[in-house]
Amino acid sequence: MGLDEAWFAEHHFNDFSLCPSPSLLLANAIAQTTKIRLGMAGFLAPFYDTIRLSEEVATLDILSEGRINLGLAKGAFAPDSKHFKTITENLRPKLIECAEAVNLLLNSKGPASFNGDFINFSEVDIEPKPLQNKIPTYIATFASKETIYFAANRGWGLMLSQGIDLDECQSVVNRYKEIAGFDPEVVLLRTFYTADTDEEANKRAIPAIDHFVKSMRAASSFNKSPNFDRSKYEDVIKERDYFFDGEKFFKNGIIGDPQTCIKKSLEIKK
Repeated sequence: MGLDEAWFAEHHFNDFSLCPSPSLLLANAIAQTTKIRLGMAGFLAPFYDTIRLSEEVATLDILSEGRINLGLAKGAFAPDSKHFKTITENLRPKLIECAEAVNLLLNSKGPASFNGDFINFSEVDIEPKPLQNKIPTYIATFASKETIYFAANRGWGLMLSQGIDLDECQSVVNRYKEIAGFDPEVVLLRTFYTADTDEEANKRAIPAIDHFVKSMRAASSFNKSPNFDRSKYEDVIKERDYFFDGEKFFKNGIIGDPQTCIKKSLEIKK
């Protein structure tokens, strides 16, 4: 089909977006392909054992003959935090530590040690080693300054959501460049629908986007867990409402007849 890359999400505990085990799905895709790069957008890092995740990524890289892109995300769905026993305020710091530790294990030529607030290990030497000298790594963000700073200082790429418009994307790129001295590699998520006419594409896309937003908000529903903090949870709700904005998804989307979709894609690329 001429596609360069395919990316997979990770979601749990909902009947709408079924991919609770991304490594298994990636392995299946690897077995059926030979050229396309395959990415994880992204592993929900706070819920993983860092050493096991590093081993899986290295194994996937070998199976794919060096076609893996590594994406890491913090997650923000309340059921995930509850069932995987991670309180909301620890999601971002755990993502940052996991990303640092995984990068260390994947790139160390011998035993490596890590001492953090959440992750600690000593003299770990994973096998097998990844095939790529440096697996392309991306960090998911809702345009958080802290996450952009973290990625820019390591030269890693960014994964941005379908709720972020092009002006916001440009602001993120500018902020990254101020820190790193160069533009980031950006994986940009967009809703997509094409049909014979713009009118038909819009007519079909709108209810699909509406269903997506309702489903994902339902998956975000919260049950109290230990260390519940109402003020911090309200901040999470505001973030999710901002993220799951159907109007922005439609406005930012690549939706229309083929020529309209090509035009919009080129505008994004520019």
